Amino acid sequence: MQLTVADDKRALQPTRLPALDYLVIGHVTADLTSLGVRLGGTAAFSGLTAQALGLKTGIITACSPELDISLVNPLIKYIKNSSKSTTFENISNGVHRVQHLYHRAEPLTKDDIPQFDPDPDIVHLGPVANEVDWEILSRFPHSLKCLTPQGWMRGTDPDQKVVYQHWEGFENILPQADVAVISHEDVRMEESLIEEMASAIPVFVVTENFRGARVYWHNDVRFIKAPEVKYEDDTGAGDIFATAFFYRYLFTKAPWEAGRFAVTLASCSVTRQHLNSIPTADEILQAKMQLIG
Repeated sequence: MQLTVADDKRALQPTRLPALDYLVIGHVTADLTSLGVRLGGTAAFSGLTAQALGLKTGIITACSPELDISLVNPLIKYIKNSSKSTTFENISNGVHRVQHLYHRAEPLTKDDIPQFDPDPDIVHLGPVANEVDWEILSRFPHSLKCLTPQGWMRGTDPDQKVVYQHWEGFENILPQADVAVISHEDVRMEESLIEEMASAIPVFVVTENFRGARVYWHNDVRFIKAPEVKYEDDTGAGDIFATAFFYRYLFTKAPWEAGRFAVTLASCSVTRQHLNSIPTADEILQAKMQLIG
């Protein structure tokens, strides 16, 4: 089912949506690469990962009608029409990444959210360019409320390079959610800030690129080491990690196991390029069969 109008204007209209297992809210993006424009963004990577995990998945997003979103056609889509699509250029060597943000689509607010009945099992707010109103969380009292707040910590300099900006009010926002995943680069590796954020939410995860991830829970923290793999492209790896973590945590209620599962799938993802990095059925099965160390 695609909630888009036939002429592809795709204007957002109030409606009721069918029951979902997983809903991700954030911009799909136009990613500028050496091979041309590719579809990206948390909504795309996380949405397709959730679907690969067997979840009935929907996205709420905003983009221009000119953006080719056919790769997310299998998902239930609720799209706010925008004159421009959020447009990034990402340059990464597997350790460090430089980003430029050239355009931003229309923001997503509480008024843009349709009525779901029942609430999705998982609601994932995935801002990429400070485009998602965190108060949307209040619309889903019965969902597992999950955040990847990187987009709330992104600003741009005069050259349109993405730079760090302090996440104002995080101490009030994080307690409204159940789980959050950030990269240590999102907060410039500031350990005091990480500790403060971790204390504000039941489950908090910090990914550390090719090294693995830290999981904070019940005043304890564990580091989960990533396996060595042949690096190809890490675009979307954080989104794949987060979705795998949210999924596994929902079903096991075990943060350490969710972290192991997510590290395993995210490590597989960087061996392939862009949306080809979405976990395969075999990778998911193998990750489920492994035991936590």
